[in-house]
Amino acid sequence: MADIRTVTPDFAVAPQLALADIAEARARGFTLVINNRPDGESPDQPSGAEMEAAARAEGLDYLAVPVVGRPSDAQVAAVLEAVKSAKGPVIAFCRSGTRSIVTWALGEAQRGGRSRADLVGLGQAAGYDLSGVV
Repeated sequence: MADIRTVTPDFAVAPQLALADIAEARARGFTLVINNRPDGESPDQPSGAEMEAAARAEGLDYLAVPVVGRPSDAQVAAVLEAVKSAKGPVIAFCRSGTRSIVTWALGEAQRGGRSRADLVGLGQAAGYDLSGVV
């Protein structure tokens, strides 16, 4: 079972999802899966193509925005736009969930949607320290 961590009612993050976790994501109401993990980071991770096929088979939208290290401005913008235009709740994942929540939080900070204190608090509630990021 996936370790899905709710950040807001419309956004959650998770460590690496298994292919079987995609059905759980759909059952929990997610409409978009964002993959922030590059292919080949670990030999046991499913490929992005496999994750996309599983998401589409469940009727979910899928976006790959692989992040290595700190996300670029383009990656932050891509995630921000995807979350804004999603048809419903979004789940993003990477190896631990950290890159996913950092990428999202930077977008939120840039658009002025939430204060730094709010973002740090949301991160903390989900088990992530964003104090040095936003």
